[in-house]
Amino acid sequence: MIEFTVPGSPVAQGRPRAGKNRYGKTVMYDPAASRNYKKQVQLIARQHAPKKLLEGPLEVFIKVYRPIPKSFSKKRAAEAEDGIVRPVTKSDIDNYAKSVMDAVNATIYRDDAQIVTLTAEKHYSETPRVEVQVTELEVG
Repeated sequence: MIEFTVPGSPVAQGRPRAGKNRYGKTVMYDPAASRNYKKQVQLIARQHAPKKLLEGPLEVFIKVYRPIPKSFSKKRAAEAEDGIVRPVTKSDIDNYAKSVMDAVNATIYRDDAQIVTLTAEKHYSETPRVEVQVTELEVG
């Protein structure tokens, strides 16, 4: 099992953007915020990377801790920290998961197609972060 934590506010995978290259051809690219966050996740994942990339089926568990909104009352903020109040606003949980899985691709495992079980949760916390757990499943 490989576990690591990415400190700071999580960034969801943004919509691909279209632009023109210098030859006038249309090209698709990641928004800057998504691209920079993936680099940060990849740097931390490399510190926990196995000597050989994981090859078999994988189970991935991602816990996203978003910052508690400043507009919350003290009571509501305390409930958010305790997990009673959970984020139900944008961004979607699958976009957070996609951002993390893309960043870890070819660092922890060969390809994110190996992921056969994915669990992702959104929470609030005074210390925003993303916790990632990758487990290689037994084959046979």
